[in-house]
Amino acid sequence: MTDAQQTSTVPAGDTAPDVAGGRTLGAPLVVLKDVNKHFGDLHVLKDIDLTVRRGEVVVVIGPSGSGKSTLCRAINRLEPIDSGTITIDGKELPEEGKDLARLRADVGMVFQSFNLFAHKTILENVTLGPVKAKGVKPAEAKRRATALLERVGVGNQAAKHPAQLSGGQQQRVAIARALAMQPKVMLFDEPTSALDPEMITEVLDVMTSLARDGMTMVVVTHEMGFARKAADRVVFMDAGHIVEEATPEEFFTRPKSDRAKDFLSKLLSH
Repeated sequence: MTDAQQTSTVPAGDTAPDVAGGRTLGAPLVVLKDVNKHFGDLHVLKDIDLTVRRGEVVVVIGPSGSGKSTLCRAINRLEPIDSGTITIDGKELPEEGKDLARLRADVGMVFQSFNLFAHKTILENVTLGPVKAKGVKPAEAKRRATALLERVGVGNQAAKHPAQLSGGQQQRVAIARALAMQPKVMLFDEPTSALDPEMITEVLDVMTSLARDGMTMVVVTHEMGFARKAADRVVFMDAGHIVEEATPEEFFTRPKSDRAKDFLSKLLSH
């Protein structure tokens, strides 16, 4: 079993009877209650209630400006919230300081842009976090990083620098870097939107594999094929609200809200 699989397996004894995608889901891991967020006069998150269970893959979709990325970034306080609570594994996110840094280490984040350190090798990019933030010995961090780079299909690129890799390869390195911290949950904020079409599939394949292995994931994406294939639950947002939540099968074939029906009809007409 690889390190990525070890970090993403649902812990024994921490399961509830809920089943999704053929997997038994664990206890609530990420819980948002009555979360509100403003940018000036713009109310971008409105009374958000969302629970993500251990081992669950939640895909957040909706039109541009609906609050999807802000929701994703609020989960680890990259965006501070105005009111409400967010807990990770039963602990409320502190506003700042070392406690926030410790809790953030449990939450892996993959962005639209890869955010790799240009002056460091691929291997150094993946080992830096565990050594600096978690005190992992360099030899162990290197062993783990090497396994993770193999896991995401770029093991032969370890000695190169980011500029020598394609966008798809860089994004897979970014996923490996997040996994190296052994997070409890992975957040993906439109991870394929900056990629050329032929590179999108290689990144989505890695994400689908992580989902299959039981990694808890919150994914903001426009990739409806991924949502259909990998999600346990689809969350549809519009104008700062969660309008609808359903299994992929229910959402894509029998959406309940007029807003979701309109959104899907526009997608299907292109």
